[in-house]
This record gives sequence, structure tokens and C-alpha cells, in this order.
Amino acid sequence: MLLYRGSGESVSKVLDKILSDEVGSKANVITRDAFQLTGAQGQYLRVMGTEEQESRIRELVGSELMEVKGEELEKVVRALQEEDERALSGMGMIFGGE
Repeated sequence: MLLYRGSGESVSKVLDKILSDEVGSKANVITRDAFQLTGAQGQYLRVMGTEEQESRIRELVGSELMEVKGEELEKVVRALQEEDERALSGMGMIFGGE
């Protein structure tokens, strides 16, 4: 998994590059508002893919975005997991779950 942070404009520009790339476009890529997840400025770009896809995306990102590591990475991963759990819980309510 790769995680990057940058301005909304920079993330949008990189996302366009990724989505138009034959290898990079096959990875699972999401963007989220950084302030809502951690209080940081800008947007996050999270990438999950094969080694080949992640390597290609590293090339496409270059120095345009900052790679997130350490404590900030852990905080974002937790926030994304909580977001997924809330979404799944909501789907259960819609389709007759508890």
C-alpha cells in the first residue's frame, strides 16, 4: 500500500496520470480529504495494487506528492478502516441486518 498527501490540485493531476496509465489504472486508488481524516491540509491518495502497479505509480507520482509514512500513515489507515466499517454497518441496516 502507498499513501501520498498533496494539494487538491496536485492530487487531481497525479490521479489523472494514474488513471490514464495502462498499468497504474488497474490498481485500487482512492482520494480523501486530509482534514476530515487527520486534520492535515490537502488530500490523501491511497494506492493498493500489485508490486508492478505500485512501482509504476511511484514513477508517475515522482516528487509531485509527499509519501506518507510512520504515525500519520497509521492514523490514516485507522480512519479509512473506520470509514469502511461504518459503510458496511449502514449497508446491513439497508438490507435487513441488525
